[in-house]
Amino acid sequence: MSDVLDASPYDALLLLSFGGPEGPDDVVPFLENVTRGRGIPTERLKEVGQHYFLFGGVSPINDQNRALLDALRKDFAEHGLDLPVYWGNRNWAPYLTDTLREMVADGRRRILVLATSAYASYSGCRQYRENLADSLAALEAEGLELPKIDKLRHYFNHEGFVEPMVDGVLQSLADLPEDVRAGAHLAFSTHSIPTASADTSGPVETHGEGGAYVEQHLEVAQLIADAVRERTGIDHPWQLVYQSRSGAPHIPWLEPDICDHLEERQAAGAPAVVIAPIGFVSDHMEVLYDLDTEARAKAEELGLPMRRSATVGDDPRFAAAVRDLVLERAAVQRGENVTPCALGTLGASHHLCPVGCCPARAPRPAAAGADSPYA
Repeated sequence: MSDVLDASPYDALLLLSFGGPEGPDDVVPFLENVTRGRGIPTERLKEVGQHYFLFGGVSPINDQNRALLDALRKDFAEHGLDLPVYWGNRNWAPYLTDTLREMVADGRRRILVLATSAYASYSGCRQYRENLADSLAALEAEGLELPKIDKLRHYFNHEGFVEPMVDGVLQSLADLPEDVRAGAHLAFSTHSIPTASADTSGPVETHGEGGAYVEQHLEVAQLIADAVRERTGIDHPWQLVYQSRSGAPHIPWLEPDICDHLEERQAAGAPAVVIAPIGFVSDHMEVLYDLDTEARAKAEELGLPMRRSATVGDDPRFAAAVRDLVLERAAVQRGENVTPCALGTLGASHHLCPVGCCPARAPRPAAAGADSPYA
């Protein structure tokens, strides 16, 4: 679809992300935004914020989104795609509502949304859609004309998302000492979520043990492991593992935890481990702390050589994938037949989140889906 540069009916793309603090004074207010409504005391938030204070109170996510914005704008301009790109966050400036207000003032009426989460889950998809609905409700209360908003499909198995991660794993393997390289274990890491949330992730027909969340991550892990085997001739053992668990300890979350997994691999005789953070678009705080700090310290304690491969970030291939997804969705909206790019066996994800997809515990309005009140 690279030769089709018609984005109509859309007139703008919105990069929608989580947001993060950009200085020590931002940390607690940011965490208050993230945990709003849960009644968590300020002193507890200060304890949680120690992860950020270790890095000067700055999350890298905002700078990484700026880099991705630049990459998208550069790719669009080089390929003649005339589509402005905006940026809004759920939990920190630039706030989503402010950005949508700016877009309305600029005359944008048909908006596509790129969320910085590649997989299906409540926190990775529907919660973004709920935030969109909240912002639209705020604009409606102000008497503004509401834009029509659609969300780009999940891109976990798009070539432009997978290939940069393949290269990252290959580079990490090459960086290991030669005597442990061939036997290195691959640990594909993603954010742990409650098992109840995982089990109901994706459309209703995918609900079950792990739901679409686990299924999609396993697909990506297999794609990367297969590509590594094809390019090196070595079939590295691998496993999907989890990180960044939070919440009450009595609630089951997806396991194994990455640090527990490192202990298991060392006890089983693995000579080295490459950790590939496939669940994350960029090297934000959970990658820097949970992998580069905690997991690295655990590997050093165990005497286990470990490398952490790169996330996709602002790789030009990912920017090209976003362009492809924009053109694909625009063609679908125009009623044209398209062949979507999707590696592996699961095929391309749905364009419109169906009713019952990734449900919340307490139902809330969500935009850009079949159940949207803002159709």
